[in-house]
Amino acid sequence: MNDSQATHPAATGGDQLTEAADTARPTRDEAEQAVRTLLKWAGDDPDREGLLDTPKRVARAYEDWFSGYFENPVEILQRTFEEVEGYDEMVVLRDVRVESHCEHHLAPIIGRAHVAYMPSKRVVGISKLARVVEIYAKRMQIQEKLTAQIANCINEVLEPRGVAVVVEAEHQCMTTRGIQKPGVTMVTSRMLGSFRKNEATRREVLAFISNSGGAAHHVG
Repeated sequence: MNDSQATHPAATGGDQLTEAADTARPTRDEAEQAVRTLLKWAGDDPDREGLLDTPKRVARAYEDWFSGYFENPVEILQRTFEEVEGYDEMVVLRDVRVESHCEHHLAPIIGRAHVAYMPSKRVVGISKLARVVEIYAKRMQIQEKLTAQIANCINEVLEPRGVAVVVEAEHQCMTTRGIQKPGVTMVTSRMLGSFRKNEATRREVLAFISNSGGAAHHVG
């Protein structure tokens, strides 16, 4: 483990948001009152039986859905392993469940992420990669930013020879409102290092990912 990375710049955007949330965060009572106001604005009565506890439930749900603001993905990647018998081929983690929320409408974004990297000196437990995905997903997001944040964090903390992240997801801000087109999936990718520079390596990782049945083979 490299303790010198404890305040790594890969947390930029996460730590700043957390600090802002700490200094300006409303109280729980204020949050619950805001939910009551929205219920009234929507046309219902927050004092009726079925909605009496809704403000509390929504506040608790937000604590879960947006817990990523109060976690540091860099710390998750600090514990690494160097005794890997010289392993230097790609590591691919497929089909990591993604549950996020669109920052424009707070509508759910549901999909999956595929993460790959080419180790340089250190490898990390695969559960840690999934945790990085989860931390960034549990923030208000757009998919492009989510994809870039995951890749940039892994790249800057582990310093591998390459990182590839592909995210495919359905946006309920598009499927349940607006043009209402269910079944439409958005695919984004971020390729760094050898995956960006070497076309053969990029094709190889996309082939690994596409074997999961996803749409990743259309990327790149």
